[in-house]
Amino acid sequence: MTGSPEPKAKLLLFWDYDTQWGADRSRSAGGRKTWGHLEFENTERLLDLLNEYDVRSCFAVVGSAAVNGPRPYHDPQQIRKISVLGHEVASHSHRHEWLPGLNRAELQQTLAESKQALEDCIGREVVTFVPPFNQPFDYPSAGAFSISERRTAGPARTGLRDLCDTLGDVGYRHCRVAYRPLLVQLWERLTRRPILTASEVERIGTVSCVRLNTAGGFQKDTLRVVRRVCRTGGIAVCYAHPHSLSSDNSQSWRYLIPFLREITELRKAGSLCIGLPSEVMNTI
Repeated sequence: MTGSPEPKAKLLLFWDYDTQWGADRSRSAGGRKTWGHLEFENTERLLDLLNEYDVRSCFAVVGSAAVNGPRPYHDPQQIRKISVLGHEVASHSHRHEWLPGLNRAELQQTLAESKQALEDCIGREVVTFVPPFNQPFDYPSAGAFSISERRTAGPARTGLRDLCDTLGDVGYRHCRVAYRPLLVQLWERLTRRPILTASEVERIGTVSCVRLNTAGGFQKDTLRVVRRVCRTGGIAVCYAHPHSLSSDNSQSWRYLIPFLREITELRKAGSLCIGLPSEVMNTI
């Protein structure tokens, strides 16, 4: 007797694990950020919660956090624990650099250093990459243009195709991307509603990519995307930050726990597969 076929709908759940490296490089207003310590505290509770709901996810980790040293910048022991518990460890650059502002040599250095540090820490290959700030957005081949990246980073900037070419050179195979075609942006502005569609794995250079199709967190629109892919097939790509679980926004515990309840019910019903990037994105 054969088992039930795997659901056509898939969910990828990412946690961008920035630590104080990300706080120091924050591009938001308000001065220096000091939330780095929350990454570690909230991750301990988060790991228990993910275990309770039997949900595997991907932690995109800043490579320097895997090097020996004190919190709030380092905790290789916690990163090893994440891996041992069955979650995927991806790279989030070495020190949460703003990638559009790097030239090719600088980009290759942060990608290689992060990969090596994480692999030395967890003792297994790291094949997935998640760009800090979800940038670069600039990808003319898909009709996506970032005027701010072009203006701020200048002619030596890193675009999305440049990033993926370098990822392939360094040895990565998968990447979460967030480009948005200009026509989509214009339509959303005119209608004042987000376009909620399923994502699919796409090839950029030699790297398999999947595009974010939810905003950060677990609000209603995120659940709407998950429900839609359960009807139509495709991939829902969700993400949040462990340090933001203590916040009052859509990445908080208050939204996460009902989200976990719903996705596990959908999985039990055979409507949804909750996978890891190295599994789901290894299709082309």
